[in-house]
Amino acid sequence: MNSLLHGVLMRGLKPLREASGLPRVLLLVGGSIVLCFVIMAVFAPLIAPYHFTQYEADGVRFAKQAAPTIEHIFGTTARQTDVLSLTIYGSQTALKVVVVAVFLSALIGVPLGLVAGYAGGWFDRLAVLFTDALFAFPSMLLAIVMAFLLAGPLGGGIATAALSMTVVYVPQYFRVVRNSVLSVREEPFVEAAVVMGAPTRSIIVKYIFPNVIQSVPIIATLNAADAILTLAGLGFLGYGVQPTVAAEWGFELQRAIPDIAAGIWWTGLFPGLAIVILVIGLTLFGEGLNDVLNPIFRRKAVKAPTISAAKLEDAANA
Repeated sequence: MNSLLHGVLMRGLKPLREASGLPRVLLLVGGSIVLCFVIMAVFAPLIAPYHFTQYEADGVRFAKQAAPTIEHIFGTTARQTDVLSLTIYGSQTALKVVVVAVFLSALIGVPLGLVAGYAGGWFDRLAVLFTDALFAFPSMLLAIVMAFLLAGPLGGGIATAALSMTVVYVPQYFRVVRNSVLSVREEPFVEAAVVMGAPTRSIIVKYIFPNVIQSVPIIATLNAADAILTLAGLGFLGYGVQPTVAAEWGFELQRAIPDIAAGIWWTGLFPGLAIVILVIGLTLFGEGLNDVLNPIFRRKAVKAPTISAAKLEDAANA
């Protein structure tokens, strides 16, 4: 199993090493943006000047809705909390929710698509019917319904937000993987494995899985960008992560609506910019991955031939 995963990983990284031109630029720019937010999320307690719930320092309360100053670079909110700290800790919340949601979605959707696409029959029809039913709902509406149902047993924490979005993205992995399996299972090497009597599990794991997994990282990256917006939407509507549990950009935008009418722009500007920049970074990275990993778009860099002066002279003399 370890050798199989190593082989799949090396084969997946090969196109990344060979990337050039616009796809390479998209990967570098998008990856740099995402990396900055990951570093900010991981080291939030060290980078943020205050905790996201802190409203005083050295026994002195922060000013309410204070404009950006040296002490508070992004200003303060109506709750007397530091906007910069809220923005930094918001990246930590976004990273946790998105990673859990994307991981669980792939963990459920990929095996389900593999089995349904290869086995077919009644199981495939039931799986397709179930996922099509989920697709009939708008993603935000489905996430709100799931968050409402899970809020009771799990509370308004990160787990609730992540699980509510997991249900939204499982059908996407299922559909893409299943459609790829339907094509791969007709290939001669799969038919040869069946004729030789290879077990179904070995056929799926050794022959089909490595040939359909290339599209999963692309879906995961683009789903991560969509998950950021979905999380912000849930927080804006009051169904996301509660402010006492963690800082969340969408909730801060909702609380900043009355501030805008009063000319207090900083409470909503910086959390909103964080959402936009991170979504752009994930989208650029996903588009770069698509251009690099998709064999239809992939192009290897071709170096121009070089001819030495000696060879030119020999050719002229001939």
